[in-house]
Amino acid sequence: MTRFHLDRRAFGDTEILAVEHGGLTATLFRYPTGVEAVRLANARGALVVLPYLGQMIWSAAFDGVDLTMQSIFKAPRPVRTIAETYGCFAFHSGLLRNGVPGPADTHPAHGEMPCAPMDSAGIEVGEDARGPWMRLFGAYDYAMGFGAHYEARPSVTLHATDARFDMAMEVTNLSAGDAMDLMYMAHVNYAFVEGGDILQQAPFDAAHTVVRRAVPAHVTPNPAYLARIETLAADPAASRVIRRADGFDPEQVFYLRDLATDADGATTMLLRRPEGDAFLARYRPADFPKTVRWILAGHDQSVCAFALPSTCEPEGYAAEKAKGNVIRLPAGATARYSVELGHLDAGECAALAHTLGG
Repeated sequence: MTRFHLDRRAFGDTEILAVEHGGLTATLFRYPTGVEAVRLANARGALVVLPYLGQMIWSAAFDGVDLTMQSIFKAPRPVRTIAETYGCFAFHSGLLRNGVPGPADTHPAHGEMPCAPMDSAGIEVGEDARGPWMRLFGAYDYAMGFGAHYEARPSVTLHATDARFDMAMEVTNLSAGDAMDLMYMAHVNYAFVEGGDILQQAPFDAAHTVVRRAVPAHVTPNPAYLARIETLAADPAASRVIRRADGFDPEQVFYLRDLATDADGATTMLLRRPEGDAFLARYRPADFPKTVRWILAGHDQSVCAFALPSTCEPEGYAAEKAKGNVIRLPAGATARYSVELGHLDAGECAALAHTLGG
């Protein structure tokens, strides 16, 4: 493995090649908004990752398909809360607080990590059984007087011949003796696909695909929306194929229960497009005991976040603590999370969908 350390001064208005390795490239540039970006690319496509803004993945496109949600934001903005730049493909939600704050909460939506000002970033290259790979890594030292002290180390890894990639997070409690709260979600905002078919390793019934009945503060409900929630709660099978006409504005949220796993302990979900290809999410429920689904087909934003692996549900700190969903990470301990994401072409999709019974 070889490691290269990045410097903010290397990022300019013109995109430049920084690292090349076995069919992979990393190029550096700065958006007109001032936000630094790294484009990790291979023969099938590319990711644009923001190394100093929470290491969010701003965009993902492979095999000629844009995987990223639609939004009003054409470029990332240098802000501190995710709602001020909500247009990315994926972000790290948490870590001390998570979800949409409830009446008893004071934290920002999705916590402090999504737009965290990263302290350092770099690129690693190497080779494994899947061939050459390239990884963007970074570190963020969070310290609050009379509060928590942790180091977060996110990373994104892309192989040379795959349209799949790994989004990972490690967090270490740096306190000398105090446990810290931990709430983490890999918030993956895939594009809304008209007529898309969701494949999951759990039935589309009321026991396994549970509709969230609580209406968050940012949603203004109407009678038709509330009726749609009750209809889906009784029979969520109607949400397997997503269509704008089926009532996803305002949003619909689901909680997935008891997902089946393979021999490696991983569960797999697909959003299969009418063209036969698919978006992928694969992870270990042992690491992510909760899975959330968020679908929105609005005028300015549209998204099918069909699998949001999480340690908690998104109802805010007070509600999740009351449900027992807030982890207490011991002093000196490290928690590790990883999700495989990306695009499957029609052949890859057909082979994997067959194993999922789709």
